[in-house]
Amino acid sequence: MTLAPDVFVFVRDHVRRESAIVLEAGKEYLVESRLQPMARSLGFADVDTFVHSVQRSRDRGLLERIVEALTTNETSFFRDRDPFVALRQDVFPDLAARRPGRRLRVWTAACSTGQEPYSVAMTVKETPELTGFGVEIIGTDLSDEVLAKARAAEYSQLEVNRGLPATTLVRHFQRAGVNWRLDPEVASMVTFSKVNLLHSFDHLGRFDVVFLRNVLIYFDVETKRDILRRLRRVMNPDAYLFLGAAEMTSGIDDGWERLPAGRSSVYRLRTASTAARR
Repeated sequence: MTLAPDVFVFVRDHVRRESAIVLEAGKEYLVESRLQPMARSLGFADVDTFVHSVQRSRDRGLLERIVEALTTNETSFFRDRDPFVALRQDVFPDLAARRPGRRLRVWTAACSTGQEPYSVAMTVKETPELTGFGVEIIGTDLSDEVLAKARAAEYSQLEVNRGLPATTLVRHFQRAGVNWRLDPEVASMVTFSKVNLLHSFDHLGRFDVVFLRNVLIYFDVETKRDILRRLRRVMNPDAYLFLGAAEMTSGIDDGWERLPAGRSSVYRLRTASTAARR
């Protein structure tokens, strides 16, 4: 069945209003495939009937679940590898030398089911310069469902096969039936919280490292600019920002400067990065 035009328009507008994710024309197949399992589980014959019912009832829970279903939750352990090498070899050692209080705070935004913040935690464990440091890692997402899975810290064989080296698996995971459970000591380094990037995140405090990788690509320019502007308020002056390989601040927010870090790159507040080279 083909999605009715009015159903697509309603879902598109609702998802954009609540999450800023842009569903362009031609994405009808995506809406139908993501919402069909939910519609059937609730007893509806098809997505059109389900969405029309939600339109009439304005059920807040179902409206939120629609947004969550259309949120892209693609993730893996040590995704793209190079940023985590840069984190261990360049970023963490530099920050360790700058923090006499021996404390660091890391935020991974739109963290999905937790592989990214847990990859950061494992990287902390493997960075000698951070021995004796207190490192707080916060993972956030707008979906309650993925956050619940992240907190469980248990992953299937397929999930650990994606990006997790065998030596790291043996070092930091234990068998849990057919799945793998992260070592409690590593899991305890991460706390999870529900945060919508469209809303204020000042309450999270200030950070030394922020991962905002493969997130901005889903937003329009004005939303990107707004998020980057507000992000500057929660970053310490010499903090580091990681974006996805296809993302950049150039032409969007001139408060950032891109710097090389190993085979990857990072962003710092322009005043801090300029001063660092003097």
